Amino acid sequence: MNYQQKQYEYRKKLLAMYYNANAGHIGCSLSCIDILIALFELKSGDERVILSKGHAAAALYTMLNETGEISDETLSTFYKNGTKLSAHPSANFFTNIPFALGSLGHGLPIGCGIAYANKLTNNKENIFILMSDGETNEGTTWEAAHFAVAKKLDNLIVVIDKNKLQGFGYTKDVLGDTAEIGKWKSIGFDAIEEDGHDVEKLIKSINHLKSNKNRLPKLIIANTIKGKGVDYMENKLEWHYLPMDIEMYNRALISIENNYNA
Repeated sequence: MNYQQKQYEYRKKLLAMYYNANAGHIGCSLSCIDILIALFELKSGDERVILSKGHAAAALYTMLNETGEISDETLSTFYKNGTKLSAHPSANFFTNIPFALGSLGHGLPIGCGIAYANKLTNNKENIFILMSDGETNEGTTWEAAHFAVAKKLDNLIVVIDKNKLQGFGYTKDVLGDTAEIGKWKSIGFDAIEEDGHDVEKLIKSINHLKSNKNRLPKLIIANTIKGKGVDYMENKLEWHYLPMDIEMYNRALISIENNYNA
């Protein structure tokens, strides 16, 4: 399956999950699913991909279903009573969800801890963190960022899903653009910008950063569109929260068909 076909199939799968659950947080999953495709393509062995923006749970569950860690039967229980697939990922059920992922600002500190432990034990594996741009408003993010620089964690690779929207507005209007590349470079990150929906370019950029053992933590600002692929959801704040009715769901399927499977 080529990347465009994956972008289509995975979007179709996560849209079905959200529709069947009558749940929101669709836009943020659509903005980061392409980043997850790239990260899971590159991770090897026991390397971790930590989804710090836990509200995009369906995107992560989709990836773990594709890798075989979450069965189709389990996937069908998303958001239902007794499920292991809650609105924000819970710990202790799946190898690739080692920590509860929910409140923003925790993924980077946790990832820094793992990366530092790997350094101390001479473990060569990398740690990948996927964050939201709104999450860069959090104080814990900046404490962890300075820790990563101080400890020279060049085995830490952070990707920021910069869709420019958060819960109640544009990020630039809330606390300013804290996912701006100059800020991260200025404190000591090896940082680059990339199109967050171009899987091939993301893979190339991540591989470049992985190979650059310069004692600097790595970061990609991945420029994305909230709701990417569903025309009526794109760059719309309300799709941070709204669920779909049947008419919206059918329109969404037609939209991704036109955008990815034509």
